[in-house]
Amino acid sequence: MTPTLSADHRELIADLSGIVSDYPYADPESTLAVLAGDAGEALGRDATSPEGSRERTGYTILLHATCWYVSSRIFSKSLFASYVQALEGLRAQSDRTACACPAGAHPAALDSEYEVEAGVSMLTEAGRAAFAEDYGLDEDELAAFDCGAFLADLADEALGRLREAHQELFGGIDVSPLDGKFLRDDDHIDIVAMQEALSRSWEDNTGPVALWSARRWLTGQLRDEERIGVFLCLWMGIDQSYGGLPPSYARDLAAALDTIDLDVTCEHPQHPWSTADSTVRSRHRAVVHLYAPDDHPDTPVPAELSARELWECPVQYAQLAREALKDLEGWRTMRGGDDEDWED
Repeated sequence: MTPTLSADHRELIADLSGIVSDYPYADPESTLAVLAGDAGEALGRDATSPEGSRERTGYTILLHATCWYVSSRIFSKSLFASYVQALEGLRAQSDRTACACPAGAHPAALDSEYEVEAGVSMLTEAGRAAFAEDYGLDEDELAAFDCGAFLADLADEALGRLREAHQELFGGIDVSPLDGKFLRDDDHIDIVAMQEALSRSWEDNTGPVALWSARRWLTGQLRDEERIGVFLCLWMGIDQSYGGLPPSYARDLAAALDTIDLDVTCEHPQHPWSTADSTVRSRHRAVVHLYAPDDHPDTPVPAELSARELWECPVQYAQLAREALKDLEGWRTMRGGDDEDWED
């Protein structure tokens, strides 16, 4: 009789494969939370029993395969904690010194979807037999997946990635090195330099520029003529962070936006920023012209809307803040986690 996986395990492979290929159709946060929970429960069983040994192998591989998604796509402290706890327990069960495999025997250069299939398959004898048959593995090649050194390496790599990502997502981000780039010798803020940094999005400048802008705004260390420029850099940094910034950034961004009075009115029929809202390039031209018109004469803002009074209108600030706050709320919905994960 041909060995086969259970229907539940076939469904698990499909769900996890969608997640690791970055096209999930099952809810990633809940699916991975269940996976980490199942791995944690397995730690309570005898690791030396056949079932315990299979689960140690399968769950170590699965948590390794999916840890990158937890690290970069889901901003949930509780999910991080579940992963770390399960991986630390599995790592403790993996004896690196017991390895008797010949050189080069360990599975190498595994892509995430293959790891998902391997990990789920390793959980049961029927799954292992089906996996070996599908990939033409002999007994020694299949046994290499159970090697303590191989599993220890996977667990260590996943734990390292998770711990580094936890700091990036939830810890404090140091953007003080940007002082040297955005502050002139006279302590004036170089708005044009900030805009040039925002335009180099391929250098991952968007989030740091937005965060630097927010913190500068919150300190109040701004000249009157710098306020709108810094606020627009903050706004653009949020708007251009299409995948969403993590809580380590969003906390200060939200705090800066919360300083804006949203309950204001004016009699202006239009404000300057509304004429430059179609493309990133258009917005860039508007801001650099505002601060260096001689060097950047091209602007989408018509002359009749270029007065400082219009740029500084509280209603324009309120409109921008509402849009940015909506983006931040969208990040929370998209990236998951609990409310406290996004707060101090």
